[in-house]
Amino acid sequence: MESTLQHSMICSLAWLLAMSTLLALPELSCGSMTRRYKFDIRLQNVTRLCGTRSIVTVNGKFPGPKIMAREGDRVVVKVVNHVTNNVTIHWHGVRQLRTGWYDGPAYVTQCPIRTGQSFVYNFTIVGQRGTLLWHAHISWMRATLYGPIVVLPKRGVPYPFPKPYKEIPIIFGEWFSVDPEAIIAQALRTGAGPNISDAYTINGLPGPLYNCSKKDTFELKVKPGKTYLLRMINAALNDDLFFSIANHTLTVVEVDAVYVKPFDADIVHITPGQTTNVLLHTKPSPPDATFLMAARPYATGSGTFDNTTTAGLLVYLPSNASSSSADVKNLPLFRPTLPALNDTAYTTNYTGKLRSLATAQFPANVPQTVERRFYFTVGLGTSPCAKNQTCQGPNGTKFAASVNNISFALPTSAALLQAHYFGRTKGVYDTDFPDTPPFPFNYTGTPPNDTFVSNATKVVVLPFNTSVELVMQDTSIQGAESHPLHLHGFNFFVVGTGFGNYDPSKDPKRFNLADPIERNTVGVPVGGWVAIRFLADNPGVWFMHCHLEVHTSWGLRMAWVVNDGALPNQKLLPPPSDLPRC
Repeated sequence: MESTLQHSMICSLAWLLAMSTLLALPELSCGSMTRRYKFDIRLQNVTRLCGTRSIVTVNGKFPGPKIMAREGDRVVVKVVNHVTNNVTIHWHGVRQLRTGWYDGPAYVTQCPIRTGQSFVYNFTIVGQRGTLLWHAHISWMRATLYGPIVVLPKRGVPYPFPKPYKEIPIIFGEWFSVDPEAIIAQALRTGAGPNISDAYTINGLPGPLYNCSKKDTFELKVKPGKTYLLRMINAALNDDLFFSIANHTLTVVEVDAVYVKPFDADIVHITPGQTTNVLLHTKPSPPDATFLMAARPYATGSGTFDNTTTAGLLVYLPSNASSSSADVKNLPLFRPTLPALNDTAYTTNYTGKLRSLATAQFPANVPQTVERRFYFTVGLGTSPCAKNQTCQGPNGTKFAASVNNISFALPTSAALLQAHYFGRTKGVYDTDFPDTPPFPFNYTGTPPNDTFVSNATKVVVLPFNTSVELVMQDTSIQGAESHPLHLHGFNFFVVGTGFGNYDPSKDPKRFNLADPIERNTVGVPVGGWVAIRFLADNPGVWFMHCHLEVHTSWGLRMAWVVNDGALPNQKLLPPPSDLPRC
């Protein structure tokens, strides 16, 4: 890293000689820096719910370490794999402009990091600031391999809301008392739904509502009359969550590292893969009470799910220094009221309040015209049972999931990005992913008799800078269900949503093209649809999948190939020399 004097000289020279070049290379711009981290993937014994289990961690921490950076910084993370499992790390929400090699999904942008191997992720955070997350992106390894990414604004640039007294990460997860890898392996083998988690967690701790867990409770200690920024992340494997703090109203100011028009909410809804920043305004004087903060699932599917509640404590620090911790423990405890587990009306009302700032400083650059339109069904299905095997899915089949009836099969001989870059796609993927459902039916009505999906590795190919509109439609096959869809490599604008079947003649008239919410993960409503728009301005191969891990495992995933543009800064950079091999 440069010395202060060297950095000052370079900045002065750059200002005089090449300001435009400097702006085009944020990793070299004045005030930016390189942040270096090392992730040692290793086993660690962790005790929860009266039992101790050896789990895969980063640096022995659960949850994993925080990545801190500022907008424009370069982030370099060396990942060394000391466990027997294959590993990759995804920097969820980081756009990876021209650096798709470091995006992380296994067999999409890279082959896995095997035992004893290492790989250096090297990327610059361009035009983004806020809360994101990192997590493993192979099988169900992200059950314990996850952590926060905090991207601060450029130095000297304020938040568009009151400066908080303190910033606190609130990371939701799921705890399994047995190895999640064994759970999904058994489910894929038998065709049945996987066993559910044993608890939800806040910052890795289940909280006092579970057995043996009173000591494993997250406590947020606050001072009266202050404003705290809570950086909330849903890193749970398979469940949307409702979250609330008793007797406190939260102000939502950001989602998925995008500022929003602030609004108050007693309860926050957050899907897996989403982040939400809220302001917590503490009471002006110590209230002589302690307050429970709690999260439990929003569930819409017909399958079993973990219906338990994780909780932490909001504790006011006494203004009287002589007050003891015993005094705090003896205070009355207030509990929040959370919605019913299937309260779709609340989630619809809540998400409908999300709007981009759409200001001169933080514009909503929604594509006003569309060059390519797509209509994708997303939902469950079945696959036939192999001969001489008994399967435990619907009517003796295996559970499956699909996009436009294609259950996406990951390659194993090469990653998709590698095949694309070197022009060796034959036998790796095909380019005829359907723009519309190949077998139309009443998607939210009575499902068809044939629920079998097709298995294939097909992608959509887009020219650079194509403006895209995508409508994602839930289906009733094996039961309607909400699906949080995550798109790698891009942010998108949620221009419309509704229930029932999408009507292309009527519904676009209601699209919001002025200040729609911008994000990277969106919930397709149960028995409904969502419409998004984005500009394909990032060359590479980009995964899109349901962030309910069980649905991803069953095949609810696909990939977009964005070709290079004509200019040098519109082309995918060459692969790194230490890229793992399949």
